[in-house]
This record gives sequence, structure tokens and C-alpha cells, in this order.
Amino acid sequence: MSTPHDIFHFEDGRLSFDDLACENGFRYWWASALMEALGYESRTAFWNAINRAISACVALNIDVMGNFVQSPRDIDGKAAPDYRLSRFACYLVAMNADPRKEQVALAQAYFATLAVAFQRYVEEAQDVERVLIREDVSDREKLLHGAAKQAGVENYAFFQVAGYRGMYNMSLAKLRDLKNVPSHRSPLDFMGKTELAANLFRITQTEEKLKLDGVQGQASAEYTAETVGKKVRETMIEISGTPPERLLAAEDIKEVKKALKSTHRDFKKLDKKK
Repeated sequence: MSTPHDIFHFEDGRLSFDDLACENGFRYWWASALMEALGYESRTAFWNAINRAISACVALNIDVMGNFVQSPRDIDGKAAPDYRLSRFACYLVAMNADPRKEQVALAQAYFATLAVAFQRYVEEAQDVERVLIREDVSDREKLLHGAAKQAGVENYAFFQVAGYRGMYNMSLAKLRDLKNVPSHRSPLDFMGKTELAANLFRITQTEEKLKLDGVQGQASAEYTAETVGKKVRETMIEISGTPPERLLAAEDIKEVKKALKSTHRDFKKLDKKK
């Protein structure tokens, strides 16, 4: 008798997820077949989900080539780009796909069922999105650091604190206490998707303003960082009525990454058994 762990129907009367699998040295799923199963008609839109999934793999330091194998093949008489996807790659694609599509929601529920079966708790697409946004924030912080240096900032820590102060209307130390963030860790590692995205916006806009206004000097740069932070805060309150400090803290991003890596290992074991 089949269980939800080894068979899943995207839609009544159609092949199950495992029925779509192929075998050639390793168990894989064609991206084009997954695209159809998930209800996509536009390759461009679906390939965006593929690219996001690949970015998540990179952020987790998991071998991309072992999970996303580029394999152009003949589709409707024309050579077209395609991928052979591992089960874990399919999982990442589903988590980065459009949840408004019924088939995508069903696929996400299927992979959540597998996660529970393996006692892993990375069950929501938001967890994968957090990893991606946190990676984006790290990249943008490096660019901001460079822009601040060009602006004559000598004490980057003070400059950084000014941005947090503007956005949260409190010191960084007080923010850490409020969110229960260890003193040696960044508050960004404990932020949910919405809060992370707001900070990403703050960081990118601070960088832009430093450059566009030709800001020079530590004091002027700190003023700019705080002003941009205040603007982001005002916008969040205007849109949702919730200031950023009231958003709930999320699980440590390190633990989320650890769970995703464990899921990767478990999915590989599952297909080895088959």
C-alpha cells in the first residue's frame, strides 16, 4: 500500500511525483516535466524558480552540479535547455515556486510531509527564502561597507549602529535584548523574511544615498544611515501598522541551514534505497 512518503499525485488522474522519476546512474526528474506537473506554462517564470533554487544550493554550500545537471534535450522537435533534478533540487524548486498555484501548494505539502517523516522541520517555503534573503543581505552589506569607506567612514560599527537606530528607534544593544540575540551574533540571523527584506531595502538605499548625495565624513554618513533607517521604519508602519521591532524573531538561520543540509542527505538516502 502506498504512503504519502513514496507517492504523491499533483492532480487526480495524472502521474505521481515518483512516477515522473527517471533512472540513469542516479534517480532524477526532468525540470520540464516538473514544470508541467507544477502547473507552469511559461518556461521563463519556471526558470526563475530554478535559478532561485540553485542560489539556495550555493548558499548552503551544497554541490550544485550533483543536484542540477544541465541536460539540453529535444522537446517538441526543438533542442531546449533542461535539467536533470535530484529530489532535493525538486524540493528547492517547489519551495521557490508560486504558492498561488494549486499544484505548487500540493507539492510543498508533499515535501513538508517528507520533512516530518525525517524529523526535519524546514517545512515552509519561507525558511528557504530566508536563507536566500540573508545571503543577499550579506552581499549588499559588503557593497555598503565599500561605499561607506569611500565616504570617509572610519568606524564602520558606529555607522552600522546608526542605521539600526533609525529603523528600530533604539540602540543595537537594546534590539539584541528585545529579540534575544546573543551579543556575538547579528540580529539579521534571527529575523523572519519580512524583517530581513526590510533591512535589505534599508541597506541598499543607504548605499545609494551615500553615493548620490556625495556624502563625506563619519558624522554625515551616520546621519544618512539613520535617516534612511527612519524612512524604512515609517514606511513599514504606514503599510502594515507594525514597527520592525514588534515582528517576531525567527529561528537561528544557522539551524535552518543545518536542517536543510540534513534534508539534502536524507533525500539522497531515500533515492539510494530505490
